[in-house]
Amino acid sequence: MTDMPPIPPVDPDKVARQRFFALGLFRLSGALLVMFGFLILMQRFDWVQGSKAKAMGAIFVVVGLFQFVIVPRLLLALFRKPPQS
Repeated sequence: MTDMPPIPPVDPDKVARQRFFALGLFRLSGALLVMFGFLILMQRFDWVQGSKAKAMGAIFVVVGLFQFVIVPRLLLALFRKPPQS
């Protein structure tokens, strides 16, 4: 005996705007990670130098590229699937 309110109708334009914003946010943050990784690789920060800077910068660049290229494609594939009832 649960009285649940009815589910409000979904506005497809609002959903499309939210998905577009999410894709753009993932790409922007991926690009920022890549740039930050290259700054670390060039040893522009005093708190990381030497071989540690090269390893850490490479990790940031790889993660940023993954987030910039792969994650939006995975999200698009997820968005194309019809919702399960």
